[in-house]
Amino acid sequence: MAIILRLDRVMADRKMSLKELSEEVGVANVNLSKIKTGKVSAIRFSTLNEICRVLDCQPGDILEYAADE
Repeated sequence: MAIILRLDRVMADRKMSLKELSEEVGVANVNLSKIKTGKVSAIRFSTLNEICRVLDCQPGDILEYAADE
């Protein structure tokens, strides 16, 4: 897939655990774990909005485009 999720990197920069983020965002831990590991095919804009609000980042900090070879 050409879109790479970098949630793990942003969380590490902010020193925030998955449990803390889950509580702050209001999304189940298992769902955030799937986003963190890149095992999702879609993400709701409302969820992305809350993640960005809590982590004080931009969507581009979490989503990265890499051209397929």
